[in-house]
Amino acid sequence: RPPRRPLLRKGSPGRSRVPPASPPAAAWSAMVSLRPMLVEDLFHFNGVNLDCWTETFNTAFYMHYLTRWPECCAVAEAADGTIAGYIIGKVEGKGDEWHGHVSAISVAPEFRRTGVANRLMQYLEEVSDKMHDTYFVDLFVRPGNTAAISFYKSLGYVIYRTVIGYYSGDEDAYDMRKPMTRDKDQKSIANAGMRVNPEDMFSN
Repeated sequence: RPPRRPLLRKGSPGRSRVPPASPPAAAWSAMVSLRPMLVEDLFHFNGVNLDCWTETFNTAFYMHYLTRWPECCAVAEAADGTIAGYIIGKVEGKGDEWHGHVSAISVAPEFRRTGVANRLMQYLEEVSDKMHDTYFVDLFVRPGNTAAISFYKSLGYVIYRTVIGYYSGDEDAYDMRKPMTRDKDQKSIANAGMRVNPEDMFSN
């Protein structure tokens, strides 16, 4: 008969402790709710704007969006009140160029890859599509930000054109677009692949 193994008391040497598993991405996303952005939220973005790809703006910039297009500005808030991410956007253009635009989107590091960015994008797309009946939604992204480009492509965005020297004249930008319900024939992404100068963006 094999000898009985000695019982190990809690905290005894040799006791194996398995750290609790982190909640899956879906669980993290479920813990976050979307709500309209408030003025006081502007003072709590420091924990979100932490990576080199996030464009940061002054308070006047955010205030302009909040007063002009409040329905296009939203915050993802965790259960404890922490800001998990945000999106600010607008609607602009004339005729077939009437569209929603993602001006900034950012997610705090601990909430990335949890579906928060996807929900924020869906929020602005729904506002653009159902509330403003736009033809498409677009955004600008640096060609070197390959992770963001892959993410936007997974949502149905295509690289419509390259804007030469868009970022301070030193770096190009990809103008990515996604047709909305109104653009049944997807004319908004026809002739994709052009290269334009910033001053020619609204004439092509």
